[in-house]
This record gives sequence, structure tokens and C-alpha cells, in this order.
Amino acid sequence: MKRVLKMGSAFIGIIVGAGFASGQEILQYFTSFGMMGIAAAILSTVLFAYMGMTLTRLGSRLKTTSHKEVIYKISGRYIGVIVDYIIIFTLFGVGVVMLAGAGSNLEQQFGIPSYIGSLLMVVLVFVTILMNVDKVVAVIGSITPFLILAVVVVSVYCLVTMDTSFAVLDPVATNVRTTLPNWFISGINYVSFNIALGASMSLVMGGAEKNEKVAALGGLVGGLGLGILIILSHLAIFSKVDMVADVDLPMLAIINEISPILATLMAFVLYGMIFNTAVSMFYAFGARFVTIGTKRFKMFVLITLVIGFVLSFVKFTDLVAYCYPTIGYFGLFLMAVLIYSSIKLPKKVHR
Repeated sequence: MKRVLKMGSAFIGIIVGAGFASGQEILQYFTSFGMMGIAAAILSTVLFAYMGMTLTRLGSRLKTTSHKEVIYKISGRYIGVIVDYIIIFTLFGVGVVMLAGAGSNLEQQFGIPSYIGSLLMVVLVFVTILMNVDKVVAVIGSITPFLILAVVVVSVYCLVTMDTSFAVLDPVATNVRTTLPNWFISGINYVSFNIALGASMSLVMGGAEKNEKVAALGGLVGGLGLGILIILSHLAIFSKVDMVADVDLPMLAIINEISPILATLMAFVLYGMIFNTAVSMFYAFGARFVTIGTKRFKMFVLITLVIGFVLSFVKFTDLVAYCYPTIGYFGLFLMAVLIYSSIKLPKKVHR
């Protein structure tokens, strides 16, 4: 059970990044649809549970150390190339967004120049990646409980102090600008975006677990836990949507209302969540091209981080606006391949 919870916590940590922890993703994907955002959140929960179980189970069965071997095994030579490049684009793109988000977070809360926050993230990510995969999973999983606690506390506060009804707030919520056409597509797109984001590291994480049942349960628990966090975050932001509809960091704005001290603590938690995703992205990106643990791997990751740091000078909100929806639609193709492969699982690999 301990290994299941550890893997589940790490899966949540891989998926959760700057957008989720800040509340901006939830505002765009769920709260903008008001009451129907709850249906979208439930749909996402079911899909996350299934996809999380599928990814970690596949990784464990094939004993993978990189997403490449799994993708080509389940997709074939030609489709595998498409899926592989979707994941490569996602890993690097979201990694750059995380570096930019790290800078924006410290600048907004503490007035520190954004490049310092981004540079600090580069250093932290590189030091963490020098460790082995088990230690990386442990580091990612250890930070996640702080986010879960923050989301639960904020959600309870919002619901208890709510002085109006969701029915009254529904028109305010549905006026929030979003690029997504309806709640159903939004719920699916959110999962496909995040699966494209987390597939590589989840497969590698599953490959590190010898017991396939433990790996599958870990992914399932992680997916369900993530879904519950989505629902709670949506209800929290929905209940205060008249106050946070136009802010960049809705959750941080809500916590500022509770206590500026707690808001400062939340800024650190948010930085930790950005760190989670950044580690996952750059670790898995490096694993795709170079053998993990070698000197070449460390040098490759360092060069990638330096390039990412340079690109992170593009505004964080612009990177999110252009990268995330594109990844979401590309991710639908990956989800279809994974669902097919879960029905027709490859034979076990014995090593």
C-alpha cells in the first residue's frame, strides 16, 4: 500500500504544475462553464483514473526506461513516430513554460526579477536530475501533500464563507473568457493535454516498479486523487468567481483574502509544484535521447535547461495561452493509442 500511495502521489505531482496550482487552468477549463464545469470535472476524473492506471501498468509490464520503447511497441513504426514527436514537443514545451512560471511566481509575490526565479529553478532541476529515478519519484511525491492540504483548506474555507449560491454565480462564471467550445470537449482536452504532459515520466515511473499490480493501482489512485483535487479547486474558484475572474493566480488571490502569511506559504508551495513538473519534463526529455545516469545524460539535460532558460524570457501567460491548447488537441491522438493498447496489452518483458 505504501508503494501504491507513493506512486499515486508522484503521479499527481507530475501532472500538477504552475497552471493547476495557481488555479488558472481550473478557471479556464472548468469554472468558465459554471455549473456544467462540475460535469466536466467528473468526466476528467474518470479519464484520469483510467489513463493513469494504463500508463503505469504499461511502464511496469514493459520495464521501460524511456517512453520511446513503449510508444513504438504499442503504436507501430509509423504511428509511433507521430506519438513520439507529440511527447517530445510536450516535454520540452511545458518544461520551458515551467521555467517561465517559476520566474513569474516569485516576481508577483515577492517582487524578485523573473529571471532570478527561473535561474533558481534551472539549478534545482539539474541538481535533482543528478539523482536516480527512485529518488526523483520520492522528491516529486514528497511535495504533493502540501498542495493537497492547501487545496482542501482553501476549498473548505470558500464553501463555508460562501454568501451566495452557485446558481447566482453561474452567469458570472460563464462570462469568463476561454478558448474551449463546451464543457464536454474541455473535460476531455484537459486530460489529453495533461496525459501528453505526464505520459513519458509516468511510463518511466511505472517501469521502475516490478509489480505490475502495484504500478496499476498507483496510477489509478493518482488519477482519482487528481480528479478530486480538480473538483475541489473548481468549487473553490466557482464560489469566489466574482472576485477572481480576472486575476492571473485565482487560488493565490483567494488565500490572500484568508491571510497574507498563508499566501506567502502558498507561493512556496506553488513554486514546489512548478519544480515537480519541471523535473518530470526535463528528466523524461533527456531519457528519450540519452541513457539515464551517464555523463552524456547529465550534459544533455544541462544544455537543454540552458536553452529552456533563454526561451523562458517569453511571457509566462503567452506561453500558456499558445502551448497548452495545442498540446491538448495533439494529446487526443496519444490518448486514443493508449486506450487501444490497454485493451490489447503487449506481452510481459522479462529482464
